[in-house]
Amino acid sequence: MTQPIELTPSRAVIDPDTPSWLRPLAWAVLQLNRLMVAIGMVALIAAAFVLTSSVVSRYVMHASTDWQDETAVFLLVGATFLCGAYVQSLRGHVGIEALTGVLPAGVNRVRQVLVDVISFCFCLFFAWKSWTLFHEAWVDNQTTSSSWAPPLSIPYGLMAFGMSLLAVQIALQITSGLNRVRRG
Repeated sequence: MTQPIELTPSRAVIDPDTPSWLRPLAWAVLQLNRLMVAIGMVALIAAAFVLTSSVVSRYVMHASTDWQDETAVFLLVGATFLCGAYVQSLRGHVGIEALTGVLPAGVNRVRQVLVDVISFCFCLFFAWKSWTLFHEAWVDNQTTSSSWAPPLSIPYGLMAFGMSLLAVQIALQITSGLNRVRRG
């Protein structure tokens, strides 16, 4: 007999192993992640609408669609980076599960913390670099090279904020993981 497929998505919650002094931050990040997912959903729907209208106006009305491609890219960049922390809170990113089933539970807890530390370092570097790109684009008033020329500070700001939020999410998971490792 086969098991029914569960159609309800997993919900992000505060990890019970989060230290008590970090719980207010974890709650705030959880609420912010939920808001970013809602914004990301709206951005994806808007990108679909923009791209659909681009196709219609280009091929049916033979109109120029310079702004529509860049708008869709900006919306997709925003949705991707703003929702990354929420996906991480569910541990929904691509992972290698083959090791999980082979390693003893204690070793697996340590492995997970090490992976989180490496991921945190990468995200922290990416966030820092994105903030520097945002700052340069803002100060120099950089724009794209299209005729519409929207400011580049928009996608750089979305990347910077999203990666910063992801780094905070991973830092919270590291503290919870360290508590699990200590507890054994």
